[in-house]
Amino acid sequence: MSVDHVDVLIVGAGLSGIGAACHLKRECPDRTFAILEARDAIGGTWDLFRYPGVRSDSDMYTLGYSFRPWNQAKAIADGASIREYVRDTAREFGVDREIRFDHKVTGAEWSTKDSRWTVHVRHGGTEKTITCAFLFVCSGYYRYDQGYTPDLPGIEKFAGQVVHPQHWPEDLDHVGKRVVVIGSGATAVTLVPSMAETAAHVTMLQRSPSYILALPSRDPLADLLRGRVPEKVLYPLVRWKNVLSAQLFYQLSRRAPAAVKSLLRKGAQKLLPAGYDVDTHFAPRYNPWDQRLCFVPDGDLFKAVTSGRASIVTDEIEGFTASGVTVAGGHELPADIVVTATGLNLLPVGGMSLTVDGTEVELGTTLAYKGMMLSGVPNFALTIGYTNASWTLKSDLVARYVCRLLNHMTERGYRMSTPQVPAGTEATVPLVDLQAGYVLRSIDKLPKQGPAAPWRLYQNYPRDVLLMRHGPVDDDMRFDRAPAAAPTVLSGQPG
Repeated sequence: MSVDHVDVLIVGAGLSGIGAACHLKRECPDRTFAILEARDAIGGTWDLFRYPGVRSDSDMYTLGYSFRPWNQAKAIADGASIREYVRDTAREFGVDREIRFDHKVTGAEWSTKDSRWTVHVRHGGTEKTITCAFLFVCSGYYRYDQGYTPDLPGIEKFAGQVVHPQHWPEDLDHVGKRVVVIGSGATAVTLVPSMAETAAHVTMLQRSPSYILALPSRDPLADLLRGRVPEKVLYPLVRWKNVLSAQLFYQLSRRAPAAVKSLLRKGAQKLLPAGYDVDTHFAPRYNPWDQRLCFVPDGDLFKAVTSGRASIVTDEIEGFTASGVTVAGGHELPADIVVTATGLNLLPVGGMSLTVDGTEVELGTTLAYKGMMLSGVPNFALTIGYTNASWTLKSDLVARYVCRLLNHMTERGYRMSTPQVPAGTEATVPLVDLQAGYVLRSIDKLPKQGPAAPWRLYQNYPRDVLLMRHGPVDDDMRFDRAPAAAPTVLSGQPG
């Protein structure tokens, strides 16, 4: 069994992991690091998802890295372009040389006596051990090897092909075929207009609708200013414009949901044929941002429906026949291909086990510190992006904060940093505060949040910039210069 050591071990070579490595090279140049990637490619989500039309659900001025401007014209970018952007960034900053592919982390054990993590890795058919002073998990929060498919009674009767978007076959030919896409989330609203371009017909079958907002695929302000102002001015200007407009819309949604519902309804009504049943197919029972909004570039979903190339059915699935899907009342939707765009499986910290001085860490009993560290867990951080804004906005803040923390520890000779919950602090909500099915199915596995900062994530980027980029690094944090008594993993009273 081979053993090696680095100062910082990053788990995941996707958007977050590559960004974290670049920040380390820029801000902590004396630290050694490695990136472990379970798959054999850079890109994470953007390498894994290959279904038709796959694209960003945030604008690239905020999904792009703060330190490397997105310079393409399209603000809503396709998956291949994002994948190349991540890979180009890794090459430009030289962090691609630090990636170890086909390295699946299965567990990590912290030793206070040694002030280090021992990380267990599966590489091919062998087990390896790597030690590190700081463990930085950038693997997201969903399961890469298996998407979520609910029980679909009678689906074995269907004679056509059944596909989950997370595992799209390279040779799937939908040209001239009848397609039923089961689902109503971001993946479904992406698939439907893309497949409708060449399919005989595409039906989006949803049990309940989602809120959908049409946005331009190109940023009007960026188009206006491109070539007139320097790129170093253009990128942050458009980035902050998009941050603030998204934050304003989110706050309006939470404070005046009825007004936002009316706005979204009128937007859909304007882009659909006269008399279309908007209230059945585009009016969810929940309030805006209880679940993520779905954005459609240039209204492509509405255009596909208006043209007749696609249709939406809102109903319960009753069963399947050899030639299609039956809904309540026995009506059959004919299909040659059924796509189960039914969601994700949640898998916090990549499914690895965590142990602190022999005691297993139960994530659901910990409190999240600044949305990125865990109570009682030393020298550990994880990246979870915003639910109401671009993922990268938060991952950039987390990576920069980790660098600040590491430099603070070096300057003062500290070997351990452990978030400590003040007495009387109680848990209130899960770290991922959404009513989405993938969250609710795994809510007990998620860290919790407290009532106030630094134990509460407010889904507010400008506020987090002040907290994480300019705020203190020693608030509710215990630092140790030498091995000390074992920290207590369970702090506060999660509920």
